[in-house]
Amino acid sequence: MRKAIVTGGAGFIGSHMVELLLNKQYRVIAIDNMSNGQVDNILIFKDNPNYEFKKIDLAENFDDSFFEDTDYVFHMAALADIVPSIENPLKYYHANVTATIKVLEACRKYTIKKLVYSASSSCYGIPDKYPTSENAEIKPEYPYAFTKYFGEQSALFWAKLYKIPVVSLRYFNVFGTRARTNNTYGAVFKVFLSQKINNQPLTIVGDGTQTRDFTYVTDVVKANLKAAESNLNNKVINIGTGKPQTINYLAKLIGGETINIPKRPGEPDSTHADIYKASTLLNWKPEISFEEGVNIMLENIDYWKNAPLWTPEKIDEATKSWFKYLS
Repeated sequence: MRKAIVTGGAGFIGSHMVELLLNKQYRVIAIDNMSNGQVDNILIFKDNPNYEFKKIDLAENFDDSFFEDTDYVFHMAALADIVPSIENPLKYYHANVTATIKVLEACRKYTIKKLVYSASSSCYGIPDKYPTSENAEIKPEYPYAFTKYFGEQSALFWAKLYKIPVVSLRYFNVFGTRARTNNTYGAVFKVFLSQKINNQPLTIVGDGTQTRDFTYVTDVVKANLKAAESNLNNKVINIGTGKPQTINYLAKLIGGETINIPKRPGEPDSTHADIYKASTLLNWKPEISFEEGVNIMLENIDYWKNAPLWTPEKIDEATKSWFKYLS
């Protein structure tokens, strides 16, 4: 039986990765320090004999013997969100860079077959060209984007020097069930769905004409598995739909009243993936349409009933650092 390790395995994307691998008859070890992981994302797999969970902070010293005889490592563990990264950059470096290097060293020690790194399209900052290809200029706007890019470059360097097969996938605006419901202001779905549950207006940043390349989580994890099982090495590949959607359209699909709040600095007017490499090198294309994905979210809206409710006043307070440093 093939064996895979999923770091961040109790998180949003990681738990979907675990589910796909178990369905494909892999033995799976899920790793998470539970800073953002959800207990429910462990319990749903507890009765599967091929699943094992380990609570580990990968940035600290740990017993790496479980890496032995591993086929693939999916390194999804990371700290996300913009404002906390601005306020605590060292914490983000620790989680997104130091932990990545520790994982790479374990992969080197036990000669794994492939590491697939979860990178972020935020490394492109405010792009000069749309759709944005992997060759676009790298210009991160905040520490989260910078540390995820630094982690990616570490993985590619280890691939070059130590001959560890690595593929880095740069995600564009992943959404879907099991997304974080923490107290950090950020992801638009978390904000909108909590507002809808509480019968509050949806807070649209700016005029809402900005677009995002929303990509459904099950499509993202399928791209990861294709990358792992491919013969590719030392490659960087965008994972998006190539079909960006306006925030106004998202608000229309979710339904309800809306209110506009000030546009924020450091955010692009569009994210739009050039997915030529994904389609040609991975033979991958997204299967879940935007509308279908939003409908799945609405069918599972009760998941966000305990998520914080973001009012314009709370958003203003939560984004003070954002405006201070990115203006």
